[in-house]
Amino acid sequence: MKVVTGVVGNDIHVVANRLIDLSLRARGFEVFNLGVNTYLEEFFDAAVETGAEVLLISSLNGEAEGWGREVKALKAKYKHLDNLIMMIGGNLVVGSGNAEDIVPRYKNYGFDLVCHQVDLNTGLDTLEAFIQERNKQ
Repeated sequence: MKVVTGVVGNDIHVVANRLIDLSLRARGFEVFNLGVNTYLEEFFDAAVETGAEVLLISSLNGEAEGWGREVKALKAKYKHLDNLIMMIGGNLVVGSGNAEDIVPRYKNYGFDLVCHQVDLNTGLDTLEAFIQERNKQ
């Protein structure tokens, strides 16, 4: 399964990005890593270009919310990506916040899976379970 991944916005957390890449590859995913400081539109363009089934965006500095608000509009623009699994993970807000408030907010932005301050393996387990469940339907 093809995955486009990278770090959104003005975030330069290279090590975390590399760990996500390596972990996805170890689980058998074909990874297209856009690196750090990536604009949201670049993720969608890459998903189109690669035929990716999953878009996994990470944010560690908390700026994701400003970018995430644009996901629904971009999904509407890229209509042929209706089946694209949208996932975001990391530290998703500046300052403190709890997952009970943050997860529904991001789902409202258009993400299928939201992993706020969840460890990488747990997040990828969640992705794999989501894929398995979707494939049953």
